[in-house]
Amino acid sequence: MRITLSPVRGLPGQPETEIAVAGETITVDGTPYDLCAVPEGGEAVPAGEHPFVGTITREDGEIACTVRVALGDDAALDQPRDPTVWTVTATDGPVAIPAVRKPEPKEPTDDV
Repeated sequence: MRITLSPVRGLPGQPETEIAVAGETITVDGTPYDLCAVPEGGEAVPAGEHPFVGTITREDGEIACTVRVALGDDAALDQPRDPTVWTVTATDGPVAIPAVRKPEPKEPTDDV
């Protein structure tokens, strides 16, 4: 499955979006979306409330979709604008969000 992530700044304290893939099912923040009905060479337009942006397609057996993701508080304000950074291929398991993270705060030192 080829997933293009569409990042948005989350509200303060809002958890970062979690995505996982199992076969032709994508789970976003705990809600599974079974995409097996998307026909080869065709597209589907999701109905109702969902995290998808635009249509979902299948080409050469690969499902492609764009998913809106809320970035967590640890994400840096400036994020890459190159869309290839936000496109990931997943088969099974969790999907890592490739956001740039804020630097870890430095531990105070005891200068005595």
